[in-house]
This record gives sequence, C-alpha cells and structure tokens, in this order.
Amino acid sequence: MALSTTESFPDDIKTSPPEENLALKDDMCPCVPGRTKTSTGRVLTAEEADRLGGERALVSDFKLMKLEKEAQKNWDLFYKRNTTNFFKDRHWTTREFEELKACREFESQRLVLLEAGCGVGNCIFPLLEDDLNIFVYACDFSPRAIEFVKQNPLYCPERCCAFQCDLTKDDMRENVPEGSVDVVTLIFVLSAIHPDKMKLALQNISRVLKPGGIVLFRDYGLHDHAMLRFKAGSKLGENFYVRQDGTRSYFFSKEFLAELFADTGLQPVSNDYVLRETVNKKEGLCVPRVFLQSKFTKPSQSQSS
Repeated sequence: MALSTTESFPDDIKTSPPEENLALKDDMCPCVPGRTKTSTGRVLTAEEADRLGGERALVSDFKLMKLEKEAQKNWDLFYKRNTTNFFKDRHWTTREFEELKACREFESQRLVLLEAGCGVGNCIFPLLEDDLNIFVYACDFSPRAIEFVKQNPLYCPERCCAFQCDLTKDDMRENVPEGSVDVVTLIFVLSAIHPDKMKLALQNISRVLKPGGIVLFRDYGLHDHAMLRFKAGSKLGENFYVRQDGTRSYFFSKEFLAELFADTGLQPVSNDYVLRETVNKKEGLCVPRVFLQSKFTKPSQSQSS
C-alpha cells in the first residue's frame, strides 16, 4: 500500500505538548495532491502493535465522569489559551468536498450549511468569502469559541447564525429549522465526543438535514500516529484518549463509523481512510497520519418509505 506524498507541519502550534500537537494540528492541515485514499486502514509495525497491546489500564471511573462533566470547561479553556491563533483557516474544504458547490440544482441557488463544531470559524469564514450564495449555521460546545466567531469582522447575521450548543443534548431545532439544511460538516468534531453519545449528536443533526442532504465527515482514523503517542494514563476506552489539557479524542475505524451513521438512518456515499506522511523539519520527524473522510446522505422520503 503506497503512502502519500510528504507534507510539512505548520509551524504555528506553540501551546501543546508534542503528542497533543499531532492530535490537534491536523484540524488545520490542507489536503494535498498525492495522499492515498484507501478502503483499508494503516497496518501497524510489530513495535506499534506491542505498544497498543500493552495499553490495558484505563483511567478510573471517577476521572471518566470528571472529564465528561468538565468537557465544556476544558474546551472553553482551550480557546481562552489559544484564542483564534491555534488552527489555520480551512481553505481546503471546498477543494476536498465538492458537494459544497456541486449539490446545487442551479448555480445561483442559495445553499444552507450547518457546521457542527465550528470552533472560532476557521471553516465558515473562508466558505463565506468564497461563496456569496451560502448561509451558514455554526454551533460549538464552547461559548468562548462562539464569541470569537461573532467578533470576527467577516461575521454577518444576514449570512451566518452562530450559537452555542451541546450536540448531545441541546435540540438543534431551537436554532435551525427542521429539515432546512443542505450540507452538514463534521470536521474533527465527533472525535471529541464520548463514543456513547455520538449517536445522540448524529440524531440531533439529522433532524435539521433535508431529505437528500449530505453530511461531510473528516476526523482522526484508527492507528493514526497521534494515537500511538499518547502516554500511559491517557486511555479512556477502546480507541479513546485524553490529552493533557483534558480534551478528548477518539480514533475511528470505518466500520465503527458506518455502523454509527446507519443506526441514525444515514446512508453511506463514501467512507475511506486517507493516509499520508507528515514531516516536521525542525524535529526531523516523518510520521504516518491516518484520517477518515466520509460522506453520508439522509434518504429522501421516497427512499425511506
């Protein structure tokens, strides 16, 4: 299986320890030509398999409950520390997900998009600049992140509605009309949610998605290098880890993701691993990265009947 072409690390991450840089920084990496899309995941080396196999000790139930209870606070503190400086703008989004333009029936059709987990707007503002016929609903778990979105000079209530929301319990329909959204983006978001609550988040999103609408998903894949760099005492469950700042990250297999979306009634369009090598020239590192990039659709009424 061929690996992708190499790609350099962005240099603007200064606040997190190395293993956390790897787990978060790819939220801002562009997708480059030559990376490998494949239906099969990355094969571990013998050393890596031994390392993962030795991770049997999980954190205590008390810590698990504490992390869940403090999840919003930990993300709010993340944005307090980093403000709008941590992630680069995602100008690659329209290149990678052609549905953001191709799903229109005619060129001037107004497209309604929901970015679930918008952070400080690194995806929505490039989209709003690039496409004048788009309206964006943007929500995030962190109230501080939403404040940063609203303070952005590009924020315009006529074209964007940002609001705080816990995807796992707050009814999305209080801010977004039911069945009104053409495209939902879930980009490095679902991995931050406890696996037991992921289905609740997808059900919430599905209610505001139009029949025939698309969910665009990109997140950390199973056996990504960041997963292998977590230290002892970081494992919360199968493929689920906590960073030193209390934020959490799940690493997806395509089988788990497919089942999760199927249980929500969303049908797969594509579901592939993306493999590439990332180079940190300063540290002389060349590491294998694994992401899962997928598209799901909500069946039309005729399909679901």
